[in-house]
Amino acid sequence: QVQLVESGGGLVQSGGSLRLSCAASGFTFSDKAMTWVRQAPGKGLEWVSMINSGGGTKRYQDSVKGRFTISRDNAKNMLYLQMNSLKPEDTAVYFCAKSIYAWAHPDRWSEYDSRGQGTQVTVSS
Repeated sequence: QVQLVESGGGLVQSGGSLRLSCAASGFTFSDKAMTWVRQAPGKGLEWVSMINSGGGTKRYQDSVKGRFTISRDNAKNMLYLQMNSLKPEDTAVYFCAKSIYAWAHPDRWSEYDSRGQGTQVTVSS
């Protein structure tokens, strides 16, 4: 079965960096687009960044452009999110989500069928 396991979250000061990882198994990772989504306390899910199956197309939420970088290693079935210049408003639980397509609209939840358990990112001011 599909498994997505996030790691790399933690507590960091404003301006700091973290690198999130998502280990994927149970499906052909290189065939599917992947998206990082987050949920801040008391708020709904928000997409952060999407990468297509081959890694050549990336999309970013406006609030993270220039600070976050999504990448994937299809040989290792791994998805990453490098987060730099972190702000307190980036505090959230971060999830990786698997699309049912090779390219996906990052904000159309109907195009995703699996999500990991999440990793907490807390940015202190």
